[in-house]
Amino acid sequence: MGALIAVAVCAVVAGARGFTAIGEWARGAGSAALERLGLERGGVDESTLRRLFARLDADRLDAVLGAWALAGTVLVAGRRVIAIDGKTVRGARGGGSSAPHLVAALAHGSGAVLGQVAVGEKSNEIPAARELLQLLDLDGVVVTMDALHTQHDTASLVTEADGDYVLTVKANQKSLYAQLKMLPWASIPAVTRTDRGHGRRATRTIKVVDVPVRVEFTAAAQVVQLRRTVTRMGRRSVEIVYLITSADAHTAPPAFLATWVQSHWEIENRLHWVRDVTFDEDRSQVRTNAPRVMAGLRNTAITLLRLDGHHNIAAALRHHARDTDRPINLLLAA
Repeated sequence: MGALIAVAVCAVVAGARGFTAIGEWARGAGSAALERLGLERGGVDESTLRRLFARLDADRLDAVLGAWALAGTVLVAGRRVIAIDGKTVRGARGGGSSAPHLVAALAHGSGAVLGQVAVGEKSNEIPAARELLQLLDLDGVVVTMDALHTQHDTASLVTEADGDYVLTVKANQKSLYAQLKMLPWASIPAVTRTDRGHGRRATRTIKVVDVPVRVEFTAAAQVVQLRRTVTRMGRRSVEIVYLITSADAHTAPPAFLATWVQSHWEIENRLHWVRDVTFDEDRSQVRTNAPRVMAGLRNTAITLLRLDGHHNIAAALRHHARDTDRPINLLLAA
């Protein structure tokens, strides 16, 4: 089974988007190449792959692949930082069932995918994210999550594992949001940074203060106001975001917090967007257990390419498609 998974990973690194394409890559690779991956009995066809992925333990596969990817984490502003976010595989909806929703963990900076779990049929993303967090080593780690996960139980899970959280606060936490909004931000010093590129100017102003006594949230140490002002083609837009973190001022000064908040969106830009656009995942109609397995293979391919220094995944897939040995060498060197 391990050899078949290795073949599938190499095929995805070469641009395969589904079972048929993986089978075609395997047939084209030849017996010598497949033997390098541990497949000693010749080729593999589409039906074999479908049967394998249908019965594969997706939880175990994601856990094994995530543990391997952990070595690819890097420090961002002095800490290991992990983003948690969910994505729906829309094309896999059918047969009276909803589309699978998967929650992934991505290492800031390196773009390595550290884990993935599926949201239960009658559940939501919140317990799935907690399940994923329990699979990760959070000692000394900063976890960034969006407003959906600004929950006491989630915060407790992170801090009890000796990690820190940075959570967005929006109107779904009405009382907390109102408290943060009413703080005397005008009197709090600001740290400002301006970036230019892609025809726009973006100014981020961050203000940070120790959490006031009246603001009650599990293990909270600091609260944050982040103002983003973006000017594009003469048009100016302003967005104000509030956050709360368990990291104190010594380990998380304003500049560090600004970096972690900005890099949280790597999970959208470097993972979800790539799976949607480069791998065309949202139009994939692979169903049953296989959508999650295919997503795991795509996560692994993206991680392999990121750790090998590739920034443009589409170009990297084309590069590896031109020579059968390239994806095999990449996998065997990992």
